[in-house]
Amino acid sequence: MMDTHHPDTRDTVAINTIRTLAMDAVQKANSGHPGTPMSMAPVAYTLWQNHLNFDPTDPIWPNRDRFVLSIGHASMLLYALLHLTGTESVDNQYNTSGQKAVTLQDIEQFRQMSSKTPGHPEYHHTSGVETTTGPLGQGVANSVGMAIAEKYLAARYNRPGYTLFDYTIYALCGDGDMMEGVSGEAASLAGHLKLDNLVWIYDSNHITIEGRTNLAFGEDVAARFAAYGWDVHTLDDANDTAKLDALLSHIRSAKTGKPAFILVHSIIGWGAPHKQDTHEAHGSPLGDEEIKLTKKFYGWPEDAKFLVPDGVYETFANGIGARSARLNKEWRALFARYRAEYPDLANEIDQIEKRTLPEGWDKDIPVFEADAKGIATRQSSGKVLNAVAKHIPWLLGGSADLAPSTNTLLTFTDTAGENAGGSFSAENRLGRNFHWGIREHAMGSAINGMALSKLRPYGSGFLIFSDYMRAPIRLAALMEIPAIWIFTHDSIGVGEDGPTHQPVEQLIGLRSIPGNIVLRPADANEVAEAWRTLIPFQHQPVCLILSRQALPTVDRNKYASASGVARGGYILADTDGAPDVILIGTGSEVQHCIAAHETLAQEGIKARVVSLPSWELFERQDQSYRDTVLPPSIKARVTIEQGATFGWERYAGSEGTVIGMHTFGASAPLAELLKHFGFTPHAVAEAAREQVKKHAKAR
Repeated sequence: MMDTHHPDTRDTVAINTIRTLAMDAVQKANSGHPGTPMSMAPVAYTLWQNHLNFDPTDPIWPNRDRFVLSIGHASMLLYALLHLTGTESVDNQYNTSGQKAVTLQDIEQFRQMSSKTPGHPEYHHTSGVETTTGPLGQGVANSVGMAIAEKYLAARYNRPGYTLFDYTIYALCGDGDMMEGVSGEAASLAGHLKLDNLVWIYDSNHITIEGRTNLAFGEDVAARFAAYGWDVHTLDDANDTAKLDALLSHIRSAKTGKPAFILVHSIIGWGAPHKQDTHEAHGSPLGDEEIKLTKKFYGWPEDAKFLVPDGVYETFANGIGARSARLNKEWRALFARYRAEYPDLANEIDQIEKRTLPEGWDKDIPVFEADAKGIATRQSSGKVLNAVAKHIPWLLGGSADLAPSTNTLLTFTDTAGENAGGSFSAENRLGRNFHWGIREHAMGSAINGMALSKLRPYGSGFLIFSDYMRAPIRLAALMEIPAIWIFTHDSIGVGEDGPTHQPVEQLIGLRSIPGNIVLRPADANEVAEAWRTLIPFQHQPVCLILSRQALPTVDRNKYASASGVARGGYILADTDGAPDVILIGTGSEVQHCIAAHETLAQEGIKARVVSLPSWELFERQDQSYRDTVLPPSIKARVTIEQGATFGWERYAGSEGTVIGMHTFGASAPLAELLKHFGFTPHAVAEAAREQVKKHAKAR
């Protein structure tokens, strides 16, 4: 029984249930952060119960509001809400499974192996989690991409009498988010784009792991957001649910044309008074005695663990559950009428939601004629991108101020006569070209937010600046979402710009990310096949690595078809009988392998050329195919790539020769750089001769 001397209402009991579940879970795990779930429980409860349009029985309803817990260390706040609302689990086919996303047993297994309640929320691992958060700043930056996606979907698909998309994105953030630079980039972009479907709720508790925030942080955050062009509000007390309720209602109805920012003052770990205003509750369990004192303060049974009092489930069911079920039902009926009137558009929405493709999406992918002079792969990629995008209206994106260089502008006129060359802006929500500004961090995170909203977005820049995007690229792989990253200027081929702009270690760094697909095509037709391969991906992010300089277009009548790109690696040029040596390259270096192959053939040396544009796709092939391309019996091997040599030993073998970068680059004309660093047909041929000689002696 609850201590009846404490004046609890149904709302207060529900709020304290969230708090005590967080305390108990963290204590049992002996790991985690109870403070923020405790202090922000009234805020989260008020938002979910009274405002968030989220149907627990259908957690992927397309017009649901999104809730992003950017302060991912407060994961128990979200898990408690998913449990208490009875949110259902969704399977891999996007169907509700009849199982609960988070059971009470899952909460008891907080932070344990294989549980549905990991230390930080993980998208696709726990239904109801809209994005994987943990690295601070990423969640709020994702929310900007989600807000962009809603604006595009509404502009393309809403029709008079058919408002299919009008949802709001709410992000709960904290002091750490405000300190991370990515949040500033994202907030600046959101203000510029006037994303009035976005609300950030900032828990200003003045505490981080090291102590008070004034150790390192003293700016006026509200003034900063006002300068960004946000509609700024303040809630003096996180426990003032009535004021917050009125404020959220005002924001949704005010139509200010600005994203909204609510600065909430809270005391972390709000519980027994003597625990207030300390940072002890932020990053560690409270301890059994402190939990008992806090529960006593709440009027809670002191020894009860993981208690959900009678009536709490019903409270949520009668609030967020009933409201959102009604709205979802109304939306489904509206969509049925919409389908009858606009069947083609309805079919597009179906394809977006299922991550499938229109029939014939690849029919206009060009075939490039053999050309010794060739074309830069960034240029051929731009041609293929435009050929594909005109058939996939939800394929859209842009660059961090480099679109003319990365060739990522959409310039075609689509089948409806609509010019896709327009830019997405506060005035034009139908534009498919995005100008991210010099904001690689925010671009990467926003692209993930758009992909989480089921659009097919791409972001682009120079390969060297992928370092600025490492966190969102890694998170895209962790979330298994099909974000597309287009990186050009892929090597010392940048030339005179010098080592600050010449990537060396980036390729192997991107390849090291589990689940991330790296594709470095060798010519225009490999580029075409790379796009044909990557577009159908539903769960894999891709880094497409492209050259600044022109590369010869291989004569496919003489050499193998570029269709082998789909398998990651293939025999491009072969010999009669077993080869004496295998030459393996990617991207701009494959041409040197071909030239060396022809030179060696005149000398009677049989050299096989293997183009290996994607290690990841090649490693997914069965062993027999890989052994056909790279027979284990042939030890004489030469690999060449204008990047770090690390990792190439897996293909060169312990006795092969690896030609690559061992230092940073230099500022000089391209021809001089290639000669200086050994990226020439002569260097490949000489290494091949040495390999043949070495292994002939061994035999």
